[in-house]
Amino acid sequence: QVQLVESGGGLVQAGGSLRLSCAASGSIASITLMGWYRQAPGKQRELVATIFSDGRTNYGNSVKCRFTISRDNVKNTVYLQMNSLKPEDTAIYYCAAIRSWGTDWGQGTQVTVSS
Repeated sequence: QVQLVESGGGLVQAGGSLRLSCAASGSIASITLMGWYRQAPGKQRELVATIFSDGRTNYGNSVKCRFTISRDNVKNTVYLQMNSLKPEDTAIYYCAAIRSWGTDWGQGTQVTVSS
């Protein structure tokens, strides 16, 4: 039982930046890692980034070197700093709380990058 609330999505021009936030509540201790995934029209959901409680991170190939994931363990919040945004980054971005037995998802936040 983990509830996730994303915020920070919106419309931005190519080359711009956005910072997404995901606040987690509930069974925080059960979370193995937090992450961001995205799904664009006509495409499958793909990994953006994940982060363990100790700060170790993993990035999808399409966003590495442009996006940065971080977390505040006191606030139980994970962030995604997105820089140098491209039109192909347009998607619904979902926050995920990943446990050994499954994953809880947020409602998603729309990110649209105009050319």
